[in-house]
Amino acid sequence: MYFDAKRNVAGKSYSKWGGFIDGVDQFDPLFFNNLTLVLDAYFVHRLRKVEGKDGNPLNEVRMLCDSMLRSQGVLNADKTIKYTPETSVLKLRIGDEIRLDEKQFLALFEAFFAETRRKFC
Repeated sequence: MYFDAKRNVAGKSYSKWGGFIDGVDQFDPLFFNNLTLVLDAYFVHRLRKVEGKDGNPLNEVRMLCDSMLRSQGVLNADKTIKYTPETSVLKLRIGDEIRLDEKQFLALFEAFFAETRRKFC
């Protein structure tokens, strides 16, 4: 799979031996989901009244974290938030499994802080 008898073949190794880790594909979702929990926890004292309920990135992070902690990582609706997948950062639908990768986390992070600056600064 990774070996090629020819040297310098892109994406291949000339060595027949390697150290491979089972489950390495499980690392990213766990890591980036946990970073989202940290992001929310750091700003836990923000006021819902100021945060709003219009489905903004602050609401999206709140819903993601609540779903990860209470719904086994499946996105749950929050009846107080007007969440619309089409206008959200991650475009997740209610019932989707939350498995963030680096690109998704960075988009969420940037939107979260842009919204935080807009509402609280």
